[in-house]
Amino acid sequence: MPVRSAPGLSAGLIRLALLYIWVTIATVGIVVADPAPYDALILGAAILIPLAGLMRYTTGLAVYWFVWMVICAGGYIATTQAGIFDVPLTHTNITLFLALSSVPLVGFVSLDPERYVPLLLSAYTVSAVIAVAAAWVGYIDLFPGAYDLFTRYGRARGTFEDPNVYGAFLVPAIVYCFYLVLNASSLRAMLFSAVGGFLLFGCLLSLSRGAWASLFVALAIFSFFTFSTTSSNRKRVKLFLILLLAVIVVVGVVAAAQTVPKYAELFEQRTSFEQSYDVGPEGRFAGHLRAMDLALDNPLGLGALEYARIYQLGDVHEVYISMFLNTGWIGGLLYLGLVVATLWLGIRRVIYDRGGDGLSAVVVAVFAALVVEGFVIDTDHWRHFFVIMALVWGMALDMKPRARTRNAMSRPRAGPA
Repeated sequence: MPVRSAPGLSAGLIRLALLYIWVTIATVGIVVADPAPYDALILGAAILIPLAGLMRYTTGLAVYWFVWMVICAGGYIATTQAGIFDVPLTHTNITLFLALSSVPLVGFVSLDPERYVPLLLSAYTVSAVIAVAAAWVGYIDLFPGAYDLFTRYGRARGTFEDPNVYGAFLVPAIVYCFYLVLNASSLRAMLFSAVGGFLLFGCLLSLSRGAWASLFVALAIFSFFTFSTTSSNRKRVKLFLILLLAVIVVVGVVAAAQTVPKYAELFEQRTSFEQSYDVGPEGRFAGHLRAMDLALDNPLGLGALEYARIYQLGDVHEVYISMFLNTGWIGGLLYLGLVVATLWLGIRRVIYDRGGDGLSAVVVAVFAALVVEGFVIDTDHWRHFFVIMALVWGMALDMKPRARTRNAMSRPRAGPA
Protein backbone atom coordinates (compact mmCIF):
# COMPACT_ATOMS: atom_id res chain seq x y z
CA MET A 1 0.00 0.00 0.00
CA PRO A 2 1.18 3.51 -0.69
CA VAL A 3 1.65 5.34 2.61
CA ARG A 4 1.77 8.92 3.78
CA SER A 5 4.98 9.70 5.58
CA ALA A 6 4.55 11.32 9.00
CA PRO A 7 6.87 14.13 10.07
CA GLY A 8 10.12 12.69 11.35
CA LEU A 9 9.27 9.08 10.49
CA SER A 10 10.43 7.07 7.51
CA ALA A 11 8.02 5.23 5.23
CA GLY A 12 9.41 1.97 6.61
CA LEU A 13 8.43 2.85 10.16
CA ILE A 14 4.98 3.92 8.99
CA ARG A 15 4.56 0.53 7.32
CA LEU A 16 5.50 -1.18 10.59
CA ALA A 17 2.89 0.93 12.38
CA LEU A 18 0.28 -0.09 9.80
CA LEU A 19 1.26 -3.73 10.27
CA TYR A 20 0.79 -3.39 14.03
CA ILE A 21 -2.66 -1.85 13.52
CA TRP A 22 -3.57 -4.66 11.12
CA VAL A 23 -2.50 -7.33 13.62
CA THR A 24 -4.50 -5.56 16.34
CA ILE A 25 -7.74 -5.76 14.35
CA ALA A 26 -6.89 -9.33 13.32
CA THR A 27 -7.13 -10.33 17.00
CA VAL A 28 -10.49 -8.65 17.69
CA GLY A 29 -12.26 -12.00 17.30
CA ILE A 30 -10.17 -13.88 19.86
CA VAL A 31 -12.26 -13.44 23.00
CA VAL A 32 -12.10 -16.81 24.72
CA ALA A 33 -11.53 -15.04 28.04
CA ASP A 34 -11.25 -11.51 29.41
CA PRO A 35 -9.04 -9.59 29.08
CA ALA A 36 -8.50 -10.54 25.43
CA PRO A 37 -5.30 -10.09 23.37
CA TYR A 38 -7.06 -7.30 21.48
CA ASP A 39 -7.37 -5.26 24.68
CA ALA A 40 -3.61 -5.04 25.12
CA LEU A 41 -2.92 -4.49 21.42
CA ILE A 42 -5.54 -1.75 20.96
CA LEU A 43 -4.03 0.10 23.91
CA GLY A 44 -0.70 0.07 22.07
CA ALA A 45 -2.42 1.13 18.84
CA ALA A 46 -4.13 4.01 20.63
CA ILE A 47 -0.69 5.30 21.61
CA LEU A 48 1.01 4.44 18.32
CA ILE A 49 -1.51 6.01 15.92
CA PRO A 50 -1.07 9.63 17.08
CA LEU A 51 2.67 9.22 17.66
CA ALA A 52 3.14 7.97 14.09
CA GLY A 53 1.14 10.86 12.67
CA LEU A 54 -1.53 8.47 11.38
CA MET A 55 -4.42 10.44 12.86
CA ARG A 56 -6.51 13.32 11.61
CA TYR A 57 -7.87 15.74 14.20
CA THR A 58 -11.27 17.24 13.44
CA THR A 59 -14.18 18.83 15.26
CA GLY A 60 -16.22 15.70 14.55
CA LEU A 61 -13.60 13.58 16.30
CA ALA A 62 -13.81 15.85 19.35
CA VAL A 63 -17.61 15.52 19.35
CA TYR A 64 -17.35 11.71 19.16
CA TRP A 65 -14.92 11.70 22.10
CA PHE A 66 -16.98 14.15 24.16
CA VAL A 67 -20.25 12.24 23.77
CA TRP A 68 -18.65 9.01 24.93
CA MET A 69 -17.07 10.78 27.91
CA VAL A 70 -20.45 12.14 29.02
CA ILE A 71 -22.04 8.69 28.59
CA CYS A 72 -19.34 7.16 30.78
CA ALA A 73 -19.69 10.00 33.31
CA GLY A 74 -23.37 9.03 33.54
CA GLY A 75 -22.23 5.47 34.20
CA TYR A 76 -20.07 6.56 37.13
CA ILE A 77 -22.94 8.61 38.57
CA ALA A 78 -25.27 5.59 38.18
CA THR A 79 -22.73 3.49 40.07
CA THR A 80 -23.46 5.54 43.19
CA GLN A 81 -27.06 4.25 43.07
CA ALA A 82 -26.05 0.56 42.99
CA GLY A 83 -26.36 -1.85 45.88
CA ILE A 84 -22.77 -2.95 45.28
CA PHE A 85 -19.89 -0.85 43.97
CA ASP A 86 -17.24 -3.00 42.31
CA VAL A 87 -19.34 -4.69 39.56
CA PRO A 88 -20.92 -1.55 38.01
CA LEU A 89 -17.64 0.33 38.40
CA THR A 90 -15.73 -2.36 36.50
CA HIS A 91 -18.42 -2.45 33.81
CA THR A 92 -18.23 1.32 33.31
CA ASN A 93 -14.42 1.21 33.27
CA ILE A 94 -14.59 -1.29 30.40
CA THR A 95 -17.03 0.93 28.51
CA LEU A 96 -14.66 3.86 28.98
CA PHE A 97 -11.69 1.80 27.76
CA LEU A 98 -13.49 0.58 24.62
CA ALA A 99 -14.77 4.08 23.84
CA LEU A 100 -11.40 5.76 24.32
CA SER A 101 -9.58 3.11 22.29
CA SER A 102 -11.97 3.68 19.38
CA VAL A 103 -11.17 7.41 19.17
CA PRO A 104 -7.73 6.97 17.53
CA LEU A 105 -9.33 4.49 15.09
CA VAL A 106 -11.76 7.21 14.00
CA GLY A 107 -8.88 9.64 13.44
CA PHE A 108 -6.86 6.95 11.66
CA VAL A 109 -9.63 6.05 9.22
CA SER A 110 -10.55 9.69 8.53
CA LEU A 111 -6.95 10.36 7.47
CA ASP A 112 -7.38 8.23 4.35
CA PRO A 113 -10.53 6.04 4.24
CA GLU A 114 -9.87 4.72 0.73
CA ARG A 115 -6.69 3.03 1.97
CA TYR A 116 -7.31 2.34 5.63
CA VAL A 117 -10.86 0.96 5.58
CA PRO A 118 -9.82 -1.97 3.31
CA LEU A 119 -6.77 -2.46 5.55
CA LEU A 120 -8.91 -2.82 8.68
CA LEU A 121 -11.64 -4.88 7.00
CA SER A 122 -9.06 -7.31 5.61
CA ALA A 123 -7.70 -7.81 9.13
CA TYR A 124 -11.24 -8.20 10.47
CA THR A 125 -11.94 -10.88 7.86
CA VAL A 126 -8.82 -12.80 8.85
CA SER A 127 -9.99 -12.66 12.46
CA ALA A 128 -13.37 -14.06 11.37
CA VAL A 129 -11.69 -16.89 9.46
CA ILE A 130 -9.71 -17.80 12.59
CA ALA A 131 -12.91 -17.84 14.66
CA VAL A 132 -14.71 -20.09 12.17
CA ALA A 133 -11.71 -22.40 11.86
CA ALA A 134 -11.79 -22.86 15.63
CA ALA A 135 -15.53 -23.53 15.43
CA TRP A 136 -15.00 -26.26 12.84
CA VAL A 137 -12.23 -27.79 14.93
CA GLY A 138 -14.66 -27.96 17.81
CA TYR A 139 -17.56 -29.34 15.79
CA ILE A 140 -15.55 -32.23 14.39
CA ASP A 141 -13.80 -32.67 17.77
CA LEU A 142 -10.39 -32.66 16.09
CA PHE A 143 -8.55 -33.27 19.35
CA PRO A 144 -9.64 -34.32 22.85
CA GLY A 145 -11.56 -31.49 24.49
CA ALA A 146 -11.96 -29.48 21.26
CA TYR A 147 -15.74 -29.85 21.26
CA ASP A 148 -16.09 -28.50 24.80
CA LEU A 149 -13.59 -25.72 24.09
CA PHE A 150 -15.14 -24.32 20.91
CA THR A 151 -18.85 -25.14 21.27
CA ARG A 152 -21.54 -24.46 23.84
CA TYR A 153 -24.92 -26.19 24.14
CA GLY A 154 -24.20 -27.90 20.81
CA ARG A 155 -23.69 -24.52 19.11
CA ALA A 156 -20.44 -23.26 17.62
CA ARG A 157 -18.79 -20.41 19.50
CA GLY A 158 -15.31 -20.51 17.98
CA THR A 159 -12.92 -18.13 19.73
CA PHE A 160 -15.74 -16.45 21.69
CA GLU A 161 -17.41 -17.17 24.99
CA ASP A 162 -20.94 -16.89 23.57
CA PRO A 163 -22.32 -18.41 20.31
CA ASN A 164 -24.51 -15.33 19.82
CA VAL A 165 -21.56 -12.94 19.85
CA TYR A 166 -19.55 -15.31 17.65
CA GLY A 167 -22.31 -15.47 15.03
CA ALA A 168 -22.86 -11.71 15.03
CA PHE A 169 -19.12 -11.06 14.76
CA LEU A 170 -18.98 -12.91 11.44
CA VAL A 171 -21.61 -10.72 9.75
CA PRO A 172 -19.32 -7.79 8.78
CA ALA A 173 -16.73 -10.17 7.30
CA ILE A 174 -19.40 -12.04 5.29
CA VAL A 175 -20.80 -8.80 3.87
CA TYR A 176 -17.28 -7.60 3.05
CA CYS A 177 -16.60 -10.84 1.15
CA PHE A 178 -19.90 -10.34 -0.65
CA TYR A 179 -18.72 -6.86 -1.64
CA LEU A 180 -15.37 -8.21 -2.85
CA VAL A 181 -17.05 -10.88 -4.97
CA LEU A 182 -19.23 -8.20 -6.52
CA ASN A 183 -16.29 -5.94 -7.40
CA ALA A 184 -13.38 -8.33 -8.04
CA SER A 185 -12.16 -10.03 -11.19
CA SER A 186 -13.33 -13.58 -11.91
CA LEU A 187 -10.32 -15.32 -10.32
CA ARG A 188 -10.33 -13.19 -7.18
CA ALA A 189 -14.10 -13.46 -6.97
CA MET A 190 -13.77 -17.25 -6.75
CA LEU A 191 -11.34 -16.90 -3.84
CA PHE A 192 -13.57 -14.45 -1.98
CA SER A 193 -16.59 -16.66 -2.67
CA ALA A 194 -14.85 -19.56 -0.98
CA VAL A 195 -13.91 -17.43 2.03
CA GLY A 196 -17.41 -15.98 2.24
CA GLY A 197 -18.99 -19.42 2.01
CA PHE A 198 -16.71 -20.69 4.77
CA LEU A 199 -17.74 -17.80 7.01
CA LEU A 200 -21.40 -18.29 6.13
CA PHE A 201 -21.26 -21.93 7.24
CA GLY A 202 -19.63 -20.79 10.46
CA CYS A 203 -22.45 -18.32 11.08
CA LEU A 204 -25.07 -21.03 10.50
CA LEU A 205 -23.27 -23.30 12.98
CA SER A 206 -23.72 -20.65 15.68
CA LEU A 207 -27.46 -21.42 15.58
CA SER A 208 -27.98 -17.81 16.65
CA ARG A 209 -31.29 -16.32 15.54
CA GLY A 210 -29.93 -12.84 16.24
CA ALA A 211 -26.87 -13.44 14.05
CA TRP A 212 -28.99 -14.83 11.23
CA ALA A 213 -31.35 -11.87 11.40
CA SER A 214 -28.38 -9.49 11.55
CA LEU A 215 -26.88 -11.08 8.44
CA PHE A 216 -30.19 -10.79 6.58
CA VAL A 217 -30.54 -7.12 7.55
CA ALA A 218 -26.94 -6.29 6.61
CA LEU A 219 -27.16 -7.99 3.21
CA ALA A 220 -30.55 -6.41 2.49
CA ILE A 221 -29.31 -2.90 3.30
CA PHE A 222 -26.04 -3.40 1.42
CA SER A 223 -27.92 -4.71 -1.62
CA PHE A 224 -30.33 -1.77 -1.53
CA PHE A 225 -27.49 0.75 -1.32
CA THR A 226 -25.55 -0.97 -4.09
CA PHE A 227 -28.56 -1.35 -6.39
CA SER A 228 -29.66 2.26 -5.93
CA THR A 229 -26.27 3.99 -6.09
CA THR A 230 -24.42 2.06 -8.78
CA SER A 231 -24.44 3.37 -12.33
CA SER A 232 -23.82 -0.07 -13.84
CA ASN A 233 -26.69 -2.36 -14.84
CA ARG A 234 -24.13 -5.13 -15.15
CA LYS A 235 -23.33 -4.80 -11.45
CA ARG A 236 -27.05 -4.90 -10.63
CA VAL A 237 -27.44 -8.18 -12.50
CA LYS A 238 -24.32 -9.58 -10.84
CA LEU A 239 -25.70 -8.54 -7.45
CA PHE A 240 -28.93 -10.42 -8.09
CA LEU A 241 -27.08 -13.56 -9.23
CA ILE A 242 -24.79 -13.57 -6.18
CA LEU A 243 -27.76 -13.14 -3.85
CA LEU A 244 -29.52 -16.02 -5.58
CA LEU A 245 -26.42 -18.20 -5.24
CA ALA A 246 -26.14 -17.33 -1.55
CA VAL A 247 -29.77 -18.35 -0.96
CA ILE A 248 -29.20 -21.66 -2.74
CA VAL A 249 -26.10 -22.34 -0.63
CA VAL A 250 -27.94 -21.60 2.63
CA VAL A 251 -30.90 -23.78 1.66
CA GLY A 252 -28.52 -26.57 0.68
CA VAL A 253 -26.63 -26.40 3.96
CA VAL A 254 -29.82 -26.41 6.02
CA ALA A 255 -31.21 -29.32 3.98
CA ALA A 256 -28.00 -31.28 4.47
CA ALA A 257 -28.10 -30.62 8.21
CA GLN A 258 -31.62 -32.03 8.38
CA THR A 259 -30.27 -35.43 7.36
CA VAL A 260 -28.26 -35.63 10.60
CA PRO A 261 -30.70 -36.19 13.52
CA LYS A 262 -28.52 -34.39 16.07
CA TYR A 263 -28.26 -31.20 14.00
CA ALA A 264 -31.83 -31.43 12.70
CA GLU A 265 -33.14 -31.28 16.26
CA LEU A 266 -30.95 -28.29 17.10
CA PHE A 267 -32.00 -26.43 13.92
CA GLU A 268 -35.66 -27.06 14.65
CA GLN A 269 -35.25 -25.82 18.20
CA ARG A 270 -33.29 -22.69 17.29
CA THR A 271 -35.53 -21.67 14.37
CA SER A 272 -38.56 -21.53 16.66
CA PHE A 273 -39.78 -17.97 17.19
CA GLU A 274 -40.65 -18.68 20.81
CA GLN A 275 -37.89 -19.97 23.04
CA SER A 276 -38.59 -20.89 26.66
CA TYR A 277 -36.46 -18.02 27.91
CA ASP A 278 -38.25 -15.46 25.69
CA VAL A 279 -41.84 -15.83 26.90
CA GLY A 280 -43.60 -15.86 30.25
CA PRO A 281 -43.42 -13.48 33.21
CA GLU A 282 -39.72 -14.20 33.68
CA GLY A 283 -38.85 -14.29 29.98
CA ARG A 284 -36.74 -11.91 27.92
CA PHE A 285 -39.58 -9.72 26.62
CA ALA A 286 -41.27 -9.37 30.00
CA GLY A 287 -37.85 -8.42 31.32
CA HIS A 288 -37.67 -5.61 28.75
CA LEU A 289 -40.88 -4.09 30.13
CA ARG A 290 -39.71 -4.51 33.73
CA ALA A 291 -36.36 -2.88 32.93
CA MET A 292 -38.09 -0.04 31.09
CA ASP A 293 -40.20 0.73 34.16
CA LEU A 294 -37.07 0.77 36.29
CA ALA A 295 -35.34 3.11 33.86
CA LEU A 296 -38.28 5.55 33.96
CA ASP A 297 -38.29 5.53 37.76
CA ASN A 298 -34.54 6.11 38.13
CA PRO A 299 -33.24 9.23 36.29
CA LEU A 300 -29.70 8.63 37.54
CA GLY A 301 -29.79 4.95 36.59
CA LEU A 302 -29.33 1.88 38.75
CA GLY A 303 -25.73 1.06 37.96
CA ALA A 304 -24.44 -1.43 35.41
CA LEU A 305 -25.63 -5.04 35.84
CA GLU A 306 -27.78 -4.12 38.84
CA TYR A 307 -30.89 -5.39 37.06
CA ALA A 308 -29.39 -8.90 36.83
CA ARG A 309 -28.31 -8.80 40.48
CA ILE A 310 -31.70 -7.62 41.76
CA TYR A 311 -33.94 -9.94 39.77
CA GLN A 312 -31.56 -12.88 39.29
CA LEU A 313 -32.90 -13.29 35.74
CA GLY A 314 -29.82 -12.47 33.72
CA ASP A 315 -29.07 -9.29 31.78
CA VAL A 316 -31.70 -7.07 30.17
CA HIS A 317 -30.80 -8.31 26.66
CA GLU A 318 -31.74 -4.95 25.14
CA VAL A 319 -28.85 -2.54 24.89
CA TYR A 320 -30.85 0.70 24.69
CA ILE A 321 -32.82 0.05 27.87
CA SER A 322 -29.61 -1.24 29.47
CA MET A 323 -27.83 2.03 28.74
CA PHE A 324 -30.58 3.97 30.53
CA LEU A 325 -30.14 1.70 33.56
CA ASN A 326 -26.34 1.75 33.32
CA THR A 327 -25.82 5.47 32.66
CA GLY A 328 -29.05 7.26 33.62
CA TRP A 329 -31.33 9.35 31.44
CA ILE A 330 -28.53 11.60 30.16
CA GLY A 331 -26.24 8.71 29.23
CA GLY A 332 -29.09 6.70 27.72
CA LEU A 333 -30.33 9.58 25.58
CA LEU A 334 -26.80 10.41 24.43
CA TYR A 335 -26.19 6.78 23.51
CA LEU A 336 -29.38 6.71 21.45
CA GLY A 337 -28.38 9.99 19.85
CA LEU A 338 -24.90 8.67 19.06
CA VAL A 339 -26.31 5.56 17.38
CA VAL A 340 -28.78 7.61 15.31
CA ALA A 341 -26.07 10.13 14.41
CA THR A 342 -23.76 7.32 13.31
CA LEU A 343 -26.46 5.93 11.01
CA TRP A 344 -27.17 9.40 9.60
CA LEU A 345 -23.48 10.14 9.00
CA GLY A 346 -23.04 6.75 7.38
CA ILE A 347 -25.97 7.22 5.01
CA ARG A 348 -24.60 10.66 4.05
CA ARG A 349 -21.29 9.00 3.21
CA VAL A 350 -23.02 6.36 1.07
CA ILE A 351 -24.81 9.11 -0.87
CA TYR A 352 -21.53 11.01 -1.18
CA ASP A 353 -19.90 7.89 -2.62
CA ARG A 354 -22.67 7.36 -5.20
CA GLY A 355 -21.12 5.79 -8.27
CA GLY A 356 -17.95 4.92 -6.35
CA ASP A 357 -16.66 1.56 -5.16
CA GLY A 358 -19.49 1.08 -2.63
CA LEU A 359 -17.25 0.28 0.34
CA SER A 360 -19.10 2.73 2.57
CA ALA A 361 -22.29 0.72 1.94
CA VAL A 362 -20.62 -2.30 3.56
CA VAL A 363 -19.69 -0.44 6.73
CA VAL A 364 -23.06 1.29 7.12
CA ALA A 365 -25.03 -1.88 6.40
CA VAL A 366 -23.22 -3.93 9.04
CA PHE A 367 -23.50 -1.12 11.58
CA ALA A 368 -27.24 -0.90 10.93
CA ALA A 369 -27.47 -4.66 11.52
CA LEU A 370 -25.68 -4.23 14.85
CA VAL A 371 -28.16 -1.50 15.77
CA VAL A 372 -31.08 -3.83 15.04
CA GLU A 373 -29.50 -6.68 17.00
CA GLY A 374 -29.18 -4.36 19.99
CA PHE A 375 -32.93 -4.70 20.49
CA VAL A 376 -32.53 -8.35 21.56
CA ILE A 377 -29.08 -8.45 23.17
CA ASP A 378 -26.64 -6.19 25.04
CA THR A 379 -23.99 -5.04 22.54
CA ASP A 380 -22.39 -2.28 24.60
CA HIS A 381 -19.24 -4.31 25.32
CA TRP A 382 -18.85 -5.97 21.92
CA ARG A 383 -15.40 -4.97 20.75
CA HIS A 384 -16.34 -5.21 17.09
CA PHE A 385 -19.24 -2.80 17.67
CA PHE A 386 -16.74 -0.07 18.53
CA VAL A 387 -14.53 -0.99 15.55
CA ILE A 388 -17.43 -0.76 13.09
CA MET A 389 -18.68 2.49 14.65
CA ALA A 390 -15.17 3.93 14.31
CA LEU A 391 -15.12 2.96 10.62
CA VAL A 392 -18.42 4.76 10.00
CA TRP A 393 -17.28 7.91 11.79
CA GLY A 394 -13.86 7.84 10.15
CA MET A 395 -15.36 7.64 6.66
CA ALA A 396 -17.97 10.29 7.46
CA LEU A 397 -15.36 12.76 8.72
CA ASP A 398 -13.53 12.66 5.38
CA MET A 399 -16.31 14.30 3.38
CA LYS A 400 -14.07 16.50 1.22
CA PRO A 401 -15.48 18.40 -1.75
CA ARG A 402 -15.46 16.22 -4.85
CA ALA A 403 -13.19 18.52 -6.80
CA ARG A 404 -10.52 18.27 -4.12
CA THR A 405 -10.95 14.51 -4.05
CA ARG A 406 -10.41 14.19 -7.80
CA ASN A 407 -7.34 16.42 -7.65
CA ALA A 408 -5.91 14.38 -4.78
CA MET A 409 -6.48 11.14 -6.69
CA SER A 410 -4.66 12.56 -9.72
CA ARG A 411 -1.54 13.45 -7.73
CA PRO A 412 1.40 11.00 -7.70
CA ARG A 413 1.46 8.89 -4.58
CA ALA A 414 4.27 7.71 -2.35
CA GLY A 415 6.32 4.64 -3.18
CA PRO A 416 4.94 1.12 -2.79
CA ALA A 417 4.73 -0.45 0.63
